[in-house]
Amino acid sequence: MKTKIAVFFGGRSTEHEISVISANQAMAAIDADKYEVIPVYISKQGRWYTGDALTDVKNYRDIPALLKQCREVYMKPIYGDYNLYAADRKLFKSDVVATLDLAIPVLHGSNGEDGIFEGVLETIGLPYAGCNTLASANGMDKITMKMILAADGIPVVDYVWFTDKQWFAKRDELIAKIENQIGYPVIVKPANLGSSVGIGRAENREQLLERVDDAQRYSSRIIVEDMVENLQEINCAVLGDCDDYITSVLEEPIKSGEILSYTDKYMGGTKDNRGMHAAQKRIPADLPANETERIRHLAGETFRVLSCHGVSRVDVMVDGNTREIYVNEINTIPGSLSFYLWEAAGIKFTDLMERLVRLALKRKRDQASKTVSYDSNIFALGGGIKGAKGAKGVK
Repeated sequence: MKTKIAVFFGGRSTEHEISVISANQAMAAIDADKYEVIPVYISKQGRWYTGDALTDVKNYRDIPALLKQCREVYMKPIYGDYNLYAADRKLFKSDVVATLDLAIPVLHGSNGEDGIFEGVLETIGLPYAGCNTLASANGMDKITMKMILAADGIPVVDYVWFTDKQWFAKRDELIAKIENQIGYPVIVKPANLGSSVGIGRAENREQLLERVDDAQRYSSRIIVEDMVENLQEINCAVLGDCDDYITSVLEEPIKSGEILSYTDKYMGGTKDNRGMHAAQKRIPADLPANETERIRHLAGETFRVLSCHGVSRVDVMVDGNTREIYVNEINTIPGSLSFYLWEAAGIKFTDLMERLVRLALKRKRDQASKTVSYDSNIFALGGGIKGAKGAKGVK
C-alpha cells in the first residue's frame, strides 16, 4: 500500500491564495508511484474539504462550485487517531474518508505557519513535515524572532515594538522613543504577517501615524524598524533540521519600489502560474564570494537558533553603503517551498518533497524515544493531594 500523505493548505489567512498555489505545486511534485496524495483544503471560514478537484488550481476561480465537488472532513483531537472523518456521514456507511500516514502543511501566514495548526497535528500525534509549534510561533512573530536572534549574536536592525492598545494609551511616548532611538525613515510592520501585507515606509511623524494605523488592522503587535535605505534584499533557503542542514544558492528578488511588495512576490508570471517561483529574481544573486558565504552562514544559524525543521527561507538585508548584513525574517513555510532555489542547487522538486517526508518520519522516531509521561498514578498511591481543594475527609 502507498503511504498516504495529506497536504493541508488554504486557511484563515491573508495569504490564503498563495497557500493554494504553493500546495498545488507541492502536490504535483510528490512521487505518485510511492505516495497517495490527499489534498485537504481549509476554507477562509475554517472548514476542511478533500477531493481530487482540489489539485487543479484553475478550479479555485469559482470556490462554491469547487467545494460542491469535494467532501467536508475533520479530524478528532485524539492522540493516535489519524483518520479523516466525513462531516456528512451517510447511514450504514463508515465515516472514515482516509487514514493518514503523514501530513505536509503548506499553510502560509496566520493560523497555519504560526504554530497553531502544528499544535493540532502534535495533539493528534500525526507525523508532519516542517517546524514544530515553538519554532513556527517564534519564526512567525517578527518581535520574538528578533529577540531570539539578537540574544545569540545574529545581526538584526534596531527596532521598537508595542501593542495596539499601548499605541492608543501612550502614543506620544512611543513616538518619542521611535524618533530618538531609530529616527526616520522607518518600516512599520504587523508582527505576525508575511507576504508584505500591512507593511509601509514612514518618512515623518504624519506617515508614521498612517502606517501604524494600517498595520494594527492586521495584528495586535506592531514593530517599527530602522530602514536600510540603500537596500539589497537577498534570500536563502535552508533544508534539514537544526542539527543537520544545508543551505541553498542565493536569490535577489527584483522589487518595483522601495520595498518588496505582495505584487512583486506573487503576481508575476501568467494567470495560472503564480507564486514565488514566478516572481522576478536573480539566481544566483550577484554578490562577492565572502558575502555569499556570510549570508548562507547567517541563514543556517537563524534556522538552527530557532530550532527549525523541514524547509525554510531566510531573508536578509544588505546595506549597500556599508555592506553590513542583517537578518530580516524567516519564512518557516516559504512560498512555493522555495523549490526553485533547490533546483538551482541541483535538488529537484520531487527530491525536495521526498526529503521532507523522510525528515518528518525521522522526527517522529526521535520523539518516540523521549519520556512524555509516567506510568505511575500518584492518586492511587494516596499522595500528591495534600492541600487540594475538595480534599476534605481524604486521609
